Amino acid sequence: MADKFFQIKSYLSYWLDAVDEHSLHSPFLFDFYTRVVKKKQGTKGVEAFESLRKKLLADRRPITGSDPGSGRVGGSTISSIARTSISPIRFSEMYARIITHFKAQTIVELGTSFGINTLYLAQRKDSAVATFEGSPAIADIAQTTFEFAGARNIQLIRGDIDVTLSSYLQSVRKVDFVLMDANHRYKPTLQYFELLLTRIRETSVMVMDDIHYSKDMERAWNEIKKHKLVYGSADLYRCGILFFDPSLNKQHAILQV
Repeated sequence: MADKFFQIKSYLSYWLDAVDEHSLHSPFLFDFYTRVVKKKQGTKGVEAFESLRKKLLADRRPITGSDPGSGRVGGSTISSIARTSISPIRFSEMYARIITHFKAQTIVELGTSFGINTLYLAQRKDSAVATFEGSPAIADIAQTTFEFAGARNIQLIRGDIDVTLSSYLQSVRKVDFVLMDANHRYKPTLQYFELLLTRIRETSVMVMDDIHYSKDMERAWNEIKKHKLVYGSADLYRCGILFFDPSLNKQHAILQV
């Protein structure tokens, strides 16, 4: 469970340190911030996606089984899970802009939830999205979401991500974009990161969601951004973004959103 006091403290620290484009000296981070993070650009099909979100937020049917990522057990409703697990629209749209900006084709999402965010990730028609969900009940709803939206470039991979991710990575040569939003614990987060590194290249981008959700997640973020193969990072509080281009020479920024 999230520690509310920790989250308040970590947000205050972020708020004091966050900067905008006027304080960015790195041409790469300035360009990324102004053209991707701060850019206000509508996403094609957003009305349909958000209509689906509203339906999920109003759906009080119970969910059975468990969610391996959060540790949540039976007794939750669709609406309660939707409130906490679906990315806010401004971040969903930003992820879509990142994919467009870097022309990402092979996309991995760890933690499908109900599939709303996945629809944003799948906007490039020449891309292929592999999304991983450990909860059978949640995966069933996500599959319905994809079918209703007519999404044809999404592969929903069900089961324990500890097993399915390794198997999937053996079938691809590289991964261009990753959104990690699955198991919000320290050890699994590091394990997923190390696995994904085997298919990351210099132009790849990795997003870690909920980096200040808990002490565990903040610890994982602080270690990962110092990894020898991570050459740039951006902290947007809700998420952290990792870059792997050696020319960035270990740049880190805390960005206002």
